[in-house]
Amino acid sequence: MIAQPGLTGPRLQAVLYADIHGYTRLIEQDEAGTILRLTRSIALIRNLVGDYGGTVVNTAGDGLVAVFQDAPKALHFAIEMQRELSRESAWAEAREPIAWRVGISLGETFEGQEGVYGHSVNLAARIQGFADPGGICVTETVYRIVRDNPELVLRSLGRRRLKNISAPVEIYAAAPASPAAAAAVPLRAVPRRVDPGLPDTSLAILPMENLSADPGDQHLCHGIVADLITNLCRFRHLLVIARHSSFLAAAQTSSLREIGRRLGVRYLMTSSFRRAGNRLRITVELVEAESENTIWSERYDGVMLDIFDFQDDVTAMTAARVAIQLDANERRRLAEQSHPALYAYGLVLRGQDMGLRFLPDANLHARRLFEEARDLDPDYGRSYAAMSRTFNVEWRYNWTSNPDAALNQALVLAKRAVQCDALDSRGFSEMGLAHLYKKQHDEALAAYEHALALNPNDADLLAYTGDCLAYVRQGERAVQLLERAMRLNPYFPDAYLWFLGDAYFHHGDYGKTIETLSRMRDQSEAHRLLAASHALLGQMDEARRHAGAVMRVHPNFTIAHWRKVPPLKHAEDLELYVEGLRKAGLT
Repeated sequence: MIAQPGLTGPRLQAVLYADIHGYTRLIEQDEAGTILRLTRSIALIRNLVGDYGGTVVNTAGDGLVAVFQDAPKALHFAIEMQRELSRESAWAEAREPIAWRVGISLGETFEGQEGVYGHSVNLAARIQGFADPGGICVTETVYRIVRDNPELVLRSLGRRRLKNISAPVEIYAAAPASPAAAAAVPLRAVPRRVDPGLPDTSLAILPMENLSADPGDQHLCHGIVADLITNLCRFRHLLVIARHSSFLAAAQTSSLREIGRRLGVRYLMTSSFRRAGNRLRITVELVEAESENTIWSERYDGVMLDIFDFQDDVTAMTAARVAIQLDANERRRLAEQSHPALYAYGLVLRGQDMGLRFLPDANLHARRLFEEARDLDPDYGRSYAAMSRTFNVEWRYNWTSNPDAALNQALVLAKRAVQCDALDSRGFSEMGLAHLYKKQHDEALAAYEHALALNPNDADLLAYTGDCLAYVRQGERAVQLLERAMRLNPYFPDAYLWFLGDAYFHHGDYGKTIETLSRMRDQSEAHRLLAASHALLGQMDEARRHAGAVMRVHPNFTIAHWRKVPPLKHAEDLELYVEGLRKAGLT
């Protein structure tokens, strides 16, 4: 085919055609609401598609067309798009959720002012009609390219005749493979101990059981539990175990008594969630772990908009039943919390799930959701704090060509979060992190101290504050805060051990550094500090062994680059670290 005036091409591209299932019926049922949700969906798709290497080239009514350089990118985006849009169902309230059907083809296309044209576009449009609502169909050409991907499930729908296409076409349904059951993580022994610096009352909130028909509600269950933990951490006389440890312990035993013993807590909270359309039923029980006796239970029936009242009610009742005494100002803080728009809250929960993947496209995906939450509610401080973290992660993992701009933006957004909500520790915590990596140590410490005043029992916050203290020669307090964090999060991530090893190193205790870092399950990021510690102790064989491991993990490692990374306040501390690396044989 010869290109006509006004057209460019041909060009080999993957074409994604998406169309809303039952759009006419939805319009008839609720015209204004459907158009609003359609507009939101298309805006979200437009925001996300570029992060996955695609471009939306045409939208018309209830459909859109996007093009990608290759088929794997198009399919990767389609899966993430459908996963994201399926989570919308939790926030559709009483209305029928919008479900998209997607078709993907690969072939030559021509581009004009009104979009893209060609047989491949027609093919994608026709095969999407065979997809289930919320599903994806691909052509045989696409299938042959992606069929060896173990993360996909591809199922033939047979050869079908398509309107205005002469030859039958074999169509395949594509879906993400179900994640394999995670291998059991061996639990660290957590001895029950009496620590006079910790509250006498202790609690773990277990995962909320999702009894809904929609598996997409699981992210909402996780978000509710995370928010309850954050709210309860504000009470100084109540020890609340971090979510990571509670979820891990619950995954490996069903005995409440055993969970309580492993976590070293007196009380457990169990709960279940059921949603039917806009209606909710949430049940909560507070259990004495050792006896497994229920000491308080409650059932909440309501609608989605009641979810914030539910969180406040459970927080207050739990604190009243468990805590010995509560400061009046902490009660006031909870009472003064402003609740965001429900849809904005849902976007933040969905973004937090994406951010936990620690992948470049997932980080950008999360940022788009936080940006949409901000646009819906410009005064929602939590959206700014969450956006700040995405820029900080982008800087730390070197996913940007302009690291200084990313770090500056992280700080700007954290400050905006604090302006919007001065009672939320998240904004101050993100501000501390950004200041620290900009090597503005006094400002970082002030922000972390303010965050701790708002939420003194948040395990991750304690760990990050300890990390900051290690860089400013406050090693003793850093160790205290990190040990407290480990008590609140008994099955803590390796990052806690890294922070603790760093604190010992900069305090001059290289033996303790080695002992601590040797406990990490994944020592990939520990080899630098281990190499320097062994070298400064004169243990050169071990030092050289870890130096070799550094180069295997990071082949591009150079001391010239690394000396820019640790945010040490005192130049001589950095030079001592560099001296250890050089002695170990790194250059």
